[in-house]
Amino acid sequence: MFPDPSPAPASDAPPLRQPASCAELFLAFNRLSLQGFGGVLAIAQHELVDRERWLTRDEFLELLSVCQVLPGPNIVNLSIMIGDRFFGMRGVLAALAGMMLVPLVLMLSLAALYARYESHPMVSGALRGMGAVAAGLVLSTAGRLVSSLKGNPLGWPLCVLLGGLSLVLITVLHLPLVWVIGGLGPAAVALAWWRLTAR
Repeated sequence: MFPDPSPAPASDAPPLRQPASCAELFLAFNRLSLQGFGGVLAIAQHELVDRERWLTRDEFLELLSVCQVLPGPNIVNLSIMIGDRFFGMRGVLAALAGMMLVPLVLMLSLAALYARYESHPMVSGALRGMGAVAAGLVLSTAGRLVSSLKGNPLGWPLCVLLGGLSLVLITVLHLPLVWVIGGLGPAAVALAWWRLTAR
């Protein structure tokens, strides 16, 4: 059994709670999905950790790390894992439906509108603006999660080095993401394992 590298929670932190029903799970993920223009992960931590208090920040980061190496969208993987944690298969279906149902209807409607008005200058300008907002949301998420690196067994300098190396490999050398994850992922896991066992 490995020692827990995360710092002990503050005594004045509010206690965690569980969703009362699958309906609450559905509504929480539905609310989350409707706020996620350009990416839900930018606000998932606020909703699941700060507002709902279903997870600690460290638990959120652990689940997110697993979700990022699994196939499929990260937030969909996260909804499945959280639904399963609280209500098993019923929770999986409720969280997944909350995440996908209303956005699916909206996207089909928007796709039909886009097919009709795609040549309009206002539409192309709006899409460029949404791209900038999506990039800002991703940077905001990274900024909020960077404080948790001090509890990481690798230490923040090595985490930053691995993140920077990933960025260079993908954006400068244009290596496929699967190669970068397949190469750096096992190396990071092995380093973390070695540091935890050395403690």
